[in-house]
Parts: sequence; structure tokens; C-alpha cells
Amino acid sequence: MKEENEETTKARNDACDFAVDVGLYSNIFLALLKTTVGIVGHSAALLADGINSTSDFVYYVAVKIFVRLSRMPPDDEHPYGHSQFETIAALVVGAFIITTGVAIFWESADRGWHLYAGTAEAAAISIYALWTALFTIALKIGLAVKTRRIGATTRNPVVMALAKDHVNDIMASAAAAVGIVLALLGYTWVDPLAGAVVALFILKTGVGILRESAMELMDTVPGKELDAEIRAALAGVQGIKAVEEVHAHRFGPHFIVNLKFCVDGGLPVSDGDRIATLAEKTLYEKFHHIRKVYTHYHPEKRP
Repeated sequence: MKEENEETTKARNDACDFAVDVGLYSNIFLALLKTTVGIVGHSAALLADGINSTSDFVYYVAVKIFVRLSRMPPDDEHPYGHSQFETIAALVVGAFIITTGVAIFWESADRGWHLYAGTAEAAAISIYALWTALFTIALKIGLAVKTRRIGATTRNPVVMALAKDHVNDIMASAAAAVGIVLALLGYTWVDPLAGAVVALFILKTGVGILRESAMELMDTVPGKELDAEIRAALAGVQGIKAVEEVHAHRFGPHFIVNLKFCVDGGLPVSDGDRIATLAEKTLYEKFHHIRKVYTHYHPEKRP
């Protein structure tokens, strides 16, 4: 059993490492490509998207560090391990995304207004800016699908945050592509405003990631679906008369569960202990993402 758990953990870690590494190297390439083409091709929208990719590269490095820290073994001060570093990494992702979004929005909206008002000159945008934006969309679609699949399998909050960021990048590049097309048609002021639209997508994603990560760190109780699944699993445990309370909180990719249930008051303590052990074993077998179960039982109240 121990060897099987070690193999499962290694497979999970390898999958998470792949998701982070492929995102990191892709964003290094895209940051260089979009920033260069955005400057040379005179596209504010593509340049904003390139800055977004540069920010992605920075926080991917931070993510790699936090993911590595999350794998440190348990110690006296952290008996459940250090998996919460994964959630902290997701917070870092969200904070970087919001900061980038604010900066891009301000710069793009300001330039768009000056172009619209005629107080600034617009340079001709290169067609290569459009091809770069379309290439980014295609690449990010592939990354989003793969990363989301890994996030769903590993239940790693930071990988799921990265998958959302890939989707965010798709929307951002699509907005940039629309702005570039309109700029090529003569509406030059639309291109920087498209950069502002890109920033709004970035901000929305960042706020969502921050909200979810903060809820996990605040031990927000999981939804009713998990509660119902746990109660359904315990219904098959012989000796449990009623399940009174189910409290669960997330710890990295895992859950810690506290149970309170009723047993026959006439049973000896040893039988109550046997029922509690069986309840724990049932949940461990049915829910692989539950790491620890604490049980409390007491006599059933009779009318």
C-alpha cells in the first residue's frame, strides 16, 4: 500500500511538473515573440499581450519554487506536510495577474484616448502582428486543454489556476487580434483599446484565482456535493445509526474530514471503536483525496 501511494504521489508530482514546465517555456517564447513583434509591428494590443506573457514567465518561476516547497516531508510544526504551499502559489499567480492587468489597462486606455482625440500619431501596424496573435491563440488552446486535464486529475490548485490563466491568454490574444484587424482597416485607435480589453480579461482571471485561493486558506467548507457523497458512503457502514455532522477542509490537494455520528448506546466501547475504524477505512478507500479522518461517536438519542 505504501509503495502504491509513493508511486501515485510521484506520478502526480511528475504531471504537475510537466504542466508548470511546459507553461514556463511556452511563456518565455511567447513573451519574446509578442513583445518583439508588438514593438516592431507597432501594435499596442500585441505589446500588451507580450507584457502579459512576460509577467506569466515571472510568476511561473515563483510557482516552481512554491511547488517544490510543497513537497517537503511533514515535520513537528507541520504534521500534515506542506501542501498548502500549492495554494499559496495560486495566490501568487492571482496577484501577478491583477498587477499586470492594472498596468496594461492604464497604458492601453491612455494611448487609445490620445489616438482617438488626435493628440498622438499612430504608426502603421504590421500584418505579422496579426499572425503572431493567431499563433498564440492556437498554442494556448492546446496548453489550456492539457493543463486543465492535469489539474482535474491531480487536484492541484495551482495547476488549475494555470489552466485558467491559459484560457485568459486565449481571450486576451483574441481581443488583440480583433484590435489589430480593425487597426489594419484604418481604425488605429481601436488597437490600444483592444489592449485595455485584454487587461480586463486579465483582471477578471486574477480576481477569481485570488478568491478561490483565499477561500481554501480560510478553510471554507467544501460544497454540499462532497458532504452528500460522504454521507452516502457512510450509510453503508454497519453500526452507524445516523451521521450528524460532516466538516471537511482542504489541505492542498487533499481534505481533512471531521465526522460526528451516532451508534447504539448499548454497544461496548470496543464495538464503537470498531465502527469508527470501519468508517475511516470506508472514506479512505472511496475518496483518494481524503488524507485524514477524525471521528466522534456517541449514543443514539431515542424518542
